[in-house]
Amino acid sequence: MSETGVIHDIGYQRYEGPRLGRTAAIKALYVHGLRAAYGLGRPPKAKIFPWLVAGVTLLIAVILAAVRSQVPEFEFTYAQFDDSLSWLIIFFVAILAPSLVSRDIRSGTLPLYFSRPLRAADYVLAKFLAMVSAVWLLLGVPQFIMFLGAAFTTDKGMTGVWDEVRELVPGWAYSLLWALLFTSIGLLVASLTGKQAFAAGGIVAIFLMTTPVVGVLASLPASAANHLAFLASPMTLVSGVGAWALGNDIGIDIGRYGPIYGIEAFCLITACLLLLLARYRKVAAL
Repeated sequence: MSETGVIHDIGYQRYEGPRLGRTAAIKALYVHGLRAAYGLGRPPKAKIFPWLVAGVTLLIAVILAAVRSQVPEFEFTYAQFDDSLSWLIIFFVAILAPSLVSRDIRSGTLPLYFSRPLRAADYVLAKFLAMVSAVWLLLGVPQFIMFLGAAFTTDKGMTGVWDEVRELVPGWAYSLLWALLFTSIGLLVASLTGKQAFAAGGIVAIFLMTTPVVGVLASLPASAANHLAFLASPMTLVSGVGAWALGNDIGIDIGRYGPIYGIEAFCLITACLLLLLARYRKVAAL
């Protein structure tokens, strides 16, 4: 006696709405990543560190704006603001990068992402842009506060305001360089493990281990080694590119080797992104 199966209609309906495709998926992942960077939509505990760091940078910016308005001879550029917060940026990136990618590895959501039209390159692009935006906002918003303080207190009229704009735009570009380089390194390290503590420790270790090398090379008697010493660490590499592009605002001597700093920064960012893409293509293929 043969048995026949029966299909029961339990009320589920097919989705007949619009198919938004990859672009909408990238946008949604980008917005989610940017919100998560500052703890928005997450428990209160996740908001403490990012908003504490943001509060510190804003407080420093307000103090600097007040000092610059009261002491005209006080010189503190927008690029110097970035350099003065270098270690704070490192810890911000060390916490942010694992929260954006390591959590996806630990929770096992990557197969769900890649089962949709979303590709590995789309995932990398969305996460990269979200983190770059978060780091840039951390630096760019305080710089804008400094600009407002200087613009409203200048005694040169519109000429003084225009001079501040001409200083702010390169400062924002310098902040973008910080965001691009630190994001590429942070995401690559964080993508290697699902444990956020290990990822954060690895990111900090990269900067801690490379910084003493700069001091050793800078102490050598050869002038070429002194000028090229700042290539050995991501932090000083950014400063070297800034010194080449912005002149004497950064305060380090790289001699005539500025183009080498620019080439290394470009190659380092590109290499990190390519390795990150290869990492997620391998995951997507599983």
